[in-house]
Amino acid sequence: MQQQQKHCCMTTQNTHNLSGIFRAFSQTLLIFFFSLSVIPAGAQSQTQTISGIITDEASKSPIAGATVSLLNQPTIGTVSEVDGRFRLNGVPIGRQSLRVSFLGYEQRIIPDIIVTAGKEVQLNLTLQENINELSEVNITYSRSKDKTVTNNEMAMVSARSFNVEETKKYAGALGDPSRMAANFAGVVSGNDSRNDIIVRGNSPTGMLWQLEGLNIPNPNHFGTLLSTGGPVSMLNNNNIDKSDFFTSAYPSQYGNALAGVFDIRLREGNLNKREFVAQVGFNGFELGAEGPISKTKKSSYLVNYRYSTLGVFQKLGLQFGTGTAVPIYQDVNYKFRTAVGKKGELTLFGIAGTSNVDLLGSDIDTNKSNLYGDPYSNFYARYATTITGLSYGYQLSEKTQLKLTLGYSTTYEQFKGDSISYENNEIVLPSDESKMQTSKASAVATLVHKFNRKNSLQAGLIYDHTSFDLFNKDILAGTIDRVWVDDKGNFGLAQAYAQWKHRFNNKLTAVAGLHGQFLTLNDKSAIEPRVNIRYAINSRHALAIGYGLNHQAQSIYTYFVQTPTSTGAVRTNKDLDFTRSNQFVLTYDWNATDHFRIKAEAYYQALSQVPVETRPTSFSVLNTGASFAPVDEDSLVNNGTGTNYGIELTLERFFHKGYYFLITGSVFDSKYKGSDGIERNTAFNTGYAANVLAGKEWNLGKKGNILSFNIKATSIGGRYFSPVDIAATQTSGQLKLDESRAFSEQQDPYFRVDIKLGYRREYKRSTLEFSLDLQNISNNKNVFSRSYDPRRQVVYYNYQQGFFPVPTLRYTF
Repeated sequence: MQQQQKHCCMTTQNTHNLSGIFRAFSQTLLIFFFSLSVIPAGAQSQTQTISGIITDEASKSPIAGATVSLLNQPTIGTVSEVDGRFRLNGVPIGRQSLRVSFLGYEQRIIPDIIVTAGKEVQLNLTLQENINELSEVNITYSRSKDKTVTNNEMAMVSARSFNVEETKKYAGALGDPSRMAANFAGVVSGNDSRNDIIVRGNSPTGMLWQLEGLNIPNPNHFGTLLSTGGPVSMLNNNNIDKSDFFTSAYPSQYGNALAGVFDIRLREGNLNKREFVAQVGFNGFELGAEGPISKTKKSSYLVNYRYSTLGVFQKLGLQFGTGTAVPIYQDVNYKFRTAVGKKGELTLFGIAGTSNVDLLGSDIDTNKSNLYGDPYSNFYARYATTITGLSYGYQLSEKTQLKLTLGYSTTYEQFKGDSISYENNEIVLPSDESKMQTSKASAVATLVHKFNRKNSLQAGLIYDHTSFDLFNKDILAGTIDRVWVDDKGNFGLAQAYAQWKHRFNNKLTAVAGLHGQFLTLNDKSAIEPRVNIRYAINSRHALAIGYGLNHQAQSIYTYFVQTPTSTGAVRTNKDLDFTRSNQFVLTYDWNATDHFRIKAEAYYQALSQVPVETRPTSFSVLNTGASFAPVDEDSLVNNGTGTNYGIELTLERFFHKGYYFLITGSVFDSKYKGSDGIERNTAFNTGYAANVLAGKEWNLGKKGNILSFNIKATSIGGRYFSPVDIAATQTSGQLKLDESRAFSEQQDPYFRVDIKLGYRREYKRSTLEFSLDLQNISNNKNVFSRSYDPRRQVVYYNYQQGFFPVPTLRYTF
């Protein structure tokens, strides 16, 4: 376990310290932002354009002839064309709501769309066919608000959509989908410095990330192969379209995950005019462009490039007292789309990013708080990730769509460390070294067919072929190399699924599906039934139940951990089976008014086939991700178990009459058993989590300028730690834990309050937005981790982020 803590230093305390680095330049950046904000105003443009496409929810076919109009000004309207596309001109700037209707379909209201002078609004909308053979009908319960309707029509429980406005609006979200999702019921952030999320007591490694239907690697800067998060997201919120987030019992198309699913969609570039965005803030300096490639062929492009803020300042020769500990990263997000004939569509999309940082112990003043790393070690970290996809969709008929997506992704992670003598600060010897590379070729085929207004089918095949080259070693006792992993090879994960949706009537809907997967690495397979049933009691109330069986393969690293023997290294983990999870969910939904929703969920999750050690110990793979360390344990077997259960409550007032609020709370219990058979708290069993978010907007005059105020308060139960073995720690000079009493010591509860102030100013053909995110305004000292100082021979606490101002400036034109 000590080797794990040593190896993961970059992904825990040192990445935590990356956020602390930003404090050093916040005041300078604020002055810089305010100086940029003085832009001459022109004559005020009063209108903008809303455009998009309308499709059938089940068949995905375009709907021609649908009526789109402003809810409060029905004279401003248009009709969708033969390809389902519409263009609504003359829309006044400010917040607007749309009404979308078509004969035989349920009417849909899209509320509170932000319309600005600097950018056209683009929407991808779906309509659901009415179950009865009537003329146009009013919207039913489940369609009443856009954000309660997911892109995935098969989702009935534990699902929510989100859009870019929510990642920008919520205090503390920093434009990051993961940090935004941490406000939802049952979701907890791993720590302040990273965006890993804990869903219903599960390890963050149980998350699945998808991009445009592809299973993708960790989409974060400084995000390791063995984690699902990092300090800064590579997903640029200027490019994200409405996307889905699932916390359990998810539809059958998602596999190889135990905790939750992020299904990210990228929006299309503007088909009619060129638009640009320039932004600078916590995530970096960035510039984006979009527009038509050919209007006649209905093709467009969307590209956004970003470079780290501190990296730019370093190149300008500006220093902020952080020594060499400057996080350098850059990324690009892109999407190109073109129509192919009358029924086809070709899309190229992707993300690519690099990141690196050097954390030198020699730069640390040991008389001050340890903000930038370990004073007795130097660490050098390099990361790179690429994700590329090419998809072709073809409308076989009005009721059938076929889509094929090919993908290729790579990850690169190199980490080196050396030890420094705490007597004279000289480098003593290398302490650890790792280099991990993967490449994955993917193919996804999806068929969607709508039989009639009551029945629809979705089926698909997914294949990911991964090549890897893994190496990780430590130097123990000064001279002995301990090689944990040294292997290269390839394997495949094949998945197939089918799911059927049947609408008995306007009130009762059921979705049943089957998912299967096969791992070629060790010939392990699994079949997973899934079922969801929803009953709308009336137009305001609904009940739903869901069940899902899920399996997840172990990490590539875990399979190839070496066991040293007299005849050579043996891979004793290679035959590990999938970890298994049975999930049960009960949901109650109440739309108390058109703008206020109450949702309650109760869930139970039973985990089995969990890898634990063959000898009796407290170790379990269910706790991985608590320190973002690789699992170096060998000789693992699938004999462990775990349980997660709890209740969740969400009270949400959608934005209306200038304000909104979101209150979420969960009470839960998360337990596991290792090979010693003792039931213990997991590392993620905080017991409860509560969030209160609220926001208010004020119109300044008649020109569309907006002043906004958002606040967030979070309270989470204390995390469980294993007690420190003081005697062993003092003897070894390194932090040692008493694993026989694993996770028996609870820290104080976590509490934090964030405030976000915003100002939006409209110009003739552009929009300027400025925000100031004041994080942890009370400067609460929330416990992050523990360390051992061999010079003073004391164990001390490291604390999470203190007060941290984050300014952001965004200009669209």
